[in-house]
Amino acid sequence: MKSRRLLLGLGVLAATGIAFAAVQSARPTIGYEPGEERPGGATTTPDHGRNAFSYPAANLSMDRQTAFFIGNSFFKKSWVGAPASTSGRDGLGPHFISRACAGCHVLDGRSAPPAVDANGVSTEQAVGLLLRLSIPGDGGKDGVVPEPTYGSQLNNQALPGIRPEALITVSYTEVPGRFADGTPYSLRQPTYTLSEPGYGPLHPQTLISPRIAPQVIGLGLLEAIPEARLLDIAARQAADQAGISGRPNRVWDAVRQDWVVGRFGWKANVGSVAHQTAAAFNGDIGITSSLFPHEECTTAQQDCRARLQQEAAWRSERGEHRTDIDDRSLDRSIYYTTTLAVPARRAPADPQVLEGKRIFHQAQCASCHVPNHVTGDSDAFPELAGQSIWPYTDLLLHDMGEALADNRPDFAADGREWRTPPLWGVGLIQTVNGHQTLMHDGRARGVLEAILWHGGEAEAARQHVLGLNAAERDALVRFVESL
Repeated sequence: MKSRRLLLGLGVLAATGIAFAAVQSARPTIGYEPGEERPGGATTTPDHGRNAFSYPAANLSMDRQTAFFIGNSFFKKSWVGAPASTSGRDGLGPHFISRACAGCHVLDGRSAPPAVDANGVSTEQAVGLLLRLSIPGDGGKDGVVPEPTYGSQLNNQALPGIRPEALITVSYTEVPGRFADGTPYSLRQPTYTLSEPGYGPLHPQTLISPRIAPQVIGLGLLEAIPEARLLDIAARQAADQAGISGRPNRVWDAVRQDWVVGRFGWKANVGSVAHQTAAAFNGDIGITSSLFPHEECTTAQQDCRARLQQEAAWRSERGEHRTDIDDRSLDRSIYYTTTLAVPARRAPADPQVLEGKRIFHQAQCASCHVPNHVTGDSDAFPELAGQSIWPYTDLLLHDMGEALADNRPDFAADGREWRTPPLWGVGLIQTVNGHQTLMHDGRARGVLEAILWHGGEAEAARQHVLGLNAAERDALVRFVESL
C-alpha cells in the first residue's frame, strides 16, 4: 500500500504553474467575479449548515465516495489503549491530546481555546489547542530540536498509570484601543502557564508555541496549487517593494523523502496532506504508522517507555508485528482529508459584500490573502485537477510583527513569521463549531479582532482598517464572513 500512498503525496504536478500565474495576475479585483461563488471549483458543496465542512468533493464518483466515507470512519472513531478486543482501533497513547481526529477537528472544523472565567482564566484543559516545544538548534529533517524531557509537543492526557506531561492554563489580559472614529475595541493577549509537570522542569531554553486545530476543508486543493505558482507570487511580492515579501518554507516530507515547499500548519511546516495526517495521528493521538513508526517517549519518561514495551509484548503474543494503524487504513484517512469539500460562498454579489471586497483590496489584504489560484494536474486525484479555486492565501510565510511572535523557529520560518491561512469557510465556523475564535491560538474573537492583531508586513493594512468608519468596518467583516 505504500506505493499507493506515494501517489497520494506525489500525484500533483506543478508544470503549468507559471502560465496560470500570468493569467491570474491580470484578472479584475473589484466587483463580482464569475466563479467566485464556488471557492472549491467543481468540488464545492452547496451546504451552509452544521455539517458544511464534512462533505466529500462534489465531483467525486459514487465509487470514490466509498473510500471517502471509509476514511471518515477512521477520522471520527475513538482509539483505545492496547490491548483491546478490536485490534483495528487500539494503540492510543501512552501520551495524547485527543482520542480521535474529530476530538480536535469537531465536525471537521476549528477548535476553540478552553473556556475562561470572569477573570479571563481557563476553567478546563485544552483539547484542540496544543503547545509546540523545542530548544534552539538545527532541527534538520525534523525542523526543530525537541525539548529533551517532553519532546516536540506537550500532551496533557495519558493512559491510566501514565503521568500526563503537564496541565495547561490559559489566561487573558485585555488590551484596549480605539478606531480613528473613537469607537473602542479590546484585544485579549494570552499567557500560557504549565503546572504539575509529570517529568520535572522544562529545559531553561524551551521555546513554546500555541497552535489551534483549524478547519480541514480543501486541503487537497491547496496541495494541488503548483509550486511554481507559489514561487511566482513570492517573487512578485519581493519585486513590488511594497513592504510585503512572503517566502516559502522548505520542509522535509516523510512521504516523498525529499525537501518540499511547506503548505500546511501555522508555520507552513508540513508539505503534504499525507504527512500532515500521519503526523497528527502520531503526535496528537499516539498512533504509529509506517510513516511515523515510533512514539515520542523520551528517556525521562520511563513509565511511557515501559508501557510501549508491554504493548510490544502483547502484540507479539498475538502474532502481530505491525504499527497501530496499517497502511490501508492510513491511506483511507489521507484520502478523506484530501477530498473534504469547501462550502459555497454566501451572497457574493450582495452590495455590502462587494463594498467589503473593495475595502479588502484597498487595504492590500489581498497581497497575502491571494484570492484565486488554478490547481495543477493530478493522477491520483483527477477531481482536484484544473480547478479555479478561491482560498484567499498565498501559503507563504510573512513577518506578522512582535505582538504575534512566538520566537520559535520551525524549519526556515523564524519566530515572527506565520503562514497566510486560507480564509475560505471562516464565516461558517460559528455555524459549525459554535464560536468564532481566530488566529493561530484562538486569541481573536472574530474577524475584526483578527485583523487588529496583524503587524509587521501587515501593519499598513491594520492602520487602514483602524481608519475605517463603522459602516466600512461592517462591510469588510461581512465580506470576509461570506468567504
